[in-house]
Amino acid sequence: MAKKSKEISYEEAMSEIEQILSVLQQEAVDVDTLSERVKRASELITLCRAKLRKAEGEVSKIFAE
Repeated sequence: MAKKSKEISYEEAMSEIEQILSVLQQEAVDVDTLSERVKRASELITLCRAKLRKAEGEVSKIFAE
């Protein structure tokens, strides 16, 4: 769960979310680890949503021209 210091790409964020989900589905996770992973997944989802909104805005602007 590294990569907090630099901006990561949408693909990297999605890949990390998938890894977190896989671990949560396949392993018994203690409460502290669960909390950390859910928090990280939430951060990544927020980042992905922001990137999608930005891309949508840019595409809309291009089509409007």
